[in-house]
Amino acid sequence: MFVMLKNEIIRLPEYFERYIAKVPDIPLLDALTEFGHPYLDAQYENFKSLGHSGYAPGKWTIHDILQHIIDTERIFAYRALRFARNDKTVLSGFDENAYAENAHAGDRNMEDLMEEFRVVRQSTIVLFQSFNSEDLMREGFSFKSDISVLAIGFTLAGHVIHHMDVIKDRYFPLINQS
Repeated sequence: MFVMLKNEIIRLPEYFERYIAKVPDIPLLDALTEFGHPYLDAQYENFKSLGHSGYAPGKWTIHDILQHIIDTERIFAYRALRFARNDKTVLSGFDENAYAENAHAGDRNMEDLMEEFRVVRQSTIVLFQSFNSEDLMREGFSFKSDISVLAIGFTLAGHVIHHMDVIKDRYFPLINQS
């Protein structure tokens, strides 16, 4: 089993640095596990309390945010797989707002979204467990920059932390207003 830390990322993609920086200095697989479903499960009751409200008109609901995390996880895991297999195809970005508009997250219940995230994150962990250190250092081009498989892994962990920070800051205060 490999142990790779975020300081082993050779080229830190500027846009994703904000996510990677949120992850503590722990091995990648530990980060994916720690900031996976247990991290979100701990807030389940708060998520349910918020229901389908946003913190301002036109802002995503918790359902939308969870679906966004799931969709992003799938897309980035796909990118990691392509790059780890040394696929040099340039991969396009994706429009997160178009995904949110077409995901129907508001039609889903919280339990289903939480279960889907658990399954998708477990799949990501198993995928990253299959990579060796050479695979993790491979890079590909996506969303305006080169990014390594290792950086993608830490981006996924940090992406969840980022959204939980936003939820705690902007959404959880709404619970106390009820």
